[in-house]
Amino acid sequence: MKIQLLLFGITADVIGQKSITLELDENASIGFLKEKILAENPKLGNYKSFSVAINMEYATDESLLKNGDTVALIPPVSGG
Repeated sequence: MKIQLLLFGITADVIGQKSITLELDENASIGFLKEKILAENPKLGNYKSFSVAINMEYATDESLLKNGDTVALIPPVSGG
């Protein structure tokens, strides 16, 4: 299946792109996706606390992906 991965803030800076199309096995989870992204981009290991949304809805590591989903990696926001 194919998904569109949207990257924001530090995640886009580290990976060097704002959007990536990924090919994953059917019923891959967000947890699996995070592991794959971290394995391919070890510098993201410093920013493990990012949030994830599937089709503009926050998701957990157990959430399953479907073909055509749009997934956003949302880095932690700091400031005050």
